[in-house]
Formats: sequence, C-alpha cells, structure tokens
Amino acid sequence: MKLAAALLVALLGFGAAPAAALETKPYSAPALTEAKQAGKPIALHFHADWCPTCRAQAKAFQALAAEAGLDVTILTVNYDTEAELKRSLNVRTQSTLIVYKGGQETARLAGVTDREALKKALKSAL
Repeated sequence: MKLAAALLVALLGFGAAPAAALETKPYSAPALTEAKQAGKPIALHFHADWCPTCRAQAKAFQALAAEAGLDVTILTVNYDTEAELKRSLNVRTQSTLIVYKGGQETARLAGVTDREALKKALKSAL
C-alpha cells in the first residue's frame, strides 16, 4: 500500500512539472548568439507593426504558445530598424520567419500565416 501511495505521489508530481512551451521575446543580438552557441531552438520573426500579415503571424504564435513540447524561443525583430541583420540574413520582406537549431537554419517562411505551417517550421528546430 505504501508503494502504491508513493508511486501515485511520484506520478502526480511528474505530471505537475511545467511543460516546455513557445516563448516570444524582443530580438537582441546577445540572445540570438547565446541560443545558437548553446544549440537551442530559436526563431527570428521579422515583424513590422504596420504589417497585417505580421500581426496574423503573431496571433498564430500566441495560439501555439499553449502547446506543450514546442520549446522554441521566437525573437521578434523590428523589420524597420534592423537593416544590417536583414541584409546579413538576406531578408527581403517583413513577415519572414527563420528557424534555427543552434547555428543551422532549419526553416524559412515569408508571408505564411497558417498556424500548422508555422508550427511545422518551428518544430523543424526540435
């Protein structure tokens, strides 16, 4: 009986562990460098406030944030101010998503708002 109670406590405790989830943060060069060097899944979302496609993508990312196991950090890059980064990554349009696993690019989408397509791109880094 004690073994069953201990097993139940262990299972309940395991189930209560926080699940990894999608996180969105503002872009910073140090955050990108750190994630790449650590081999972590990271994505850059080139976003402009005036862009309706970008806003639709942001809503899709918010919906995906509740999904367990999607342990990716999205760094939101200001499309209008990060000219050098855009140039270095050959980004030609706002609403571009670039996904990395460490330093390796695993997916790139531009103008895509479909939640499942965005999810598939993000999962490519896991």
